[in-house]
Amino acid sequence: MKVVKILIATDGSKEASAALLTANRLLSPAGRQIDLLCVAPRLRRKQGDKQPGNGYQLRAMSQITQILERARARISRNEVPVNLLAEIGSPSARIVNHAEDYDLTVIGAKGRGTSSGQGGLGPVASRVVEHALAPVLVARELRSEGAIRILIPVDGSTASTHAIESLGELFDLSGAEVCLQHVAETPWTEFGVQEDWITYSEEDKANSEAGAMEKELVREGEEVIEQARKLLRPFSSISVTTRIDEGDPANEILSEADRGQYDLVVAGATGARDLKHTMLGSVSSKLAWNAPCSVLIVREPE
Repeated sequence: MKVVKILIATDGSKEASAALLTANRLLSPAGRQIDLLCVAPRLRRKQGDKQPGNGYQLRAMSQITQILERARARISRNEVPVNLLAEIGSPSARIVNHAEDYDLTVIGAKGRGTSSGQGGLGPVASRVVEHALAPVLVARELRSEGAIRILIPVDGSTASTHAIESLGELFDLSGAEVCLQHVAETPWTEFGVQEDWITYSEEDKANSEAGAMEKELVREGEEVIEQARKLLRPFSSISVTTRIDEGDPANEILSEADRGQYDLVVAGATGARDLKHTMLGSVSSKLAWNAPCSVLIVREPE
């Protein structure tokens, strides 16, 4: 059986500790190898200082080793090996570089709003989410004590399909409550009638070009959801509900994530890549920043 490699980045903060506990509960323990990584920033030497800062490096390595040992004690499972990686350098660069060798990278959401549970990302987490090509779990505190609640937005894209497949491979879905959500972008926007649409009668809507487009989008949404449901059929222990919404995809997904008290949102990410830039799609980026719960970002395969 293939060993699935998971990298969990920690810095000893409360957000990193919450990410550890969330990952410990969400991830499947079978066939997993977990590596804990803590990176201390490199000491910036003053101009003219020729000393390499060995004293700082020794103290930093001692401190981050202690952080790693405490983290391992929090998530240790007898059947899962946990390795410790202590390094000095740029935290975001080191995490992104390591991420290429792992099936999943877990990062805490340290940044604006985290103290109130309203999302946010810190500078390190935002760079990891933007640049790591392998799946990334932005892990926030779980919102439910019972069955895990998972929201999966689906749009029929390769990225969306790949995200569901990765979810099944990496996460413990036993008893999970899953909602498949499709958001059809409001058709009246394209026809310039958004200001008047709410005043239209049902008959006028049905007979209008925008109304016909709306019906077609709903039909396509039902097909997309059915395709996604088929991918979840092997997981017989989960319960699956569905919903189709209309509007701005990011806003509708975030509203449902908050309203439904979900523990995890699964986002298939699209975006341009080249040697100099790695750009995340706008919807997945907004979810990572603003979701009130954990977010799994899975890029479409190359």
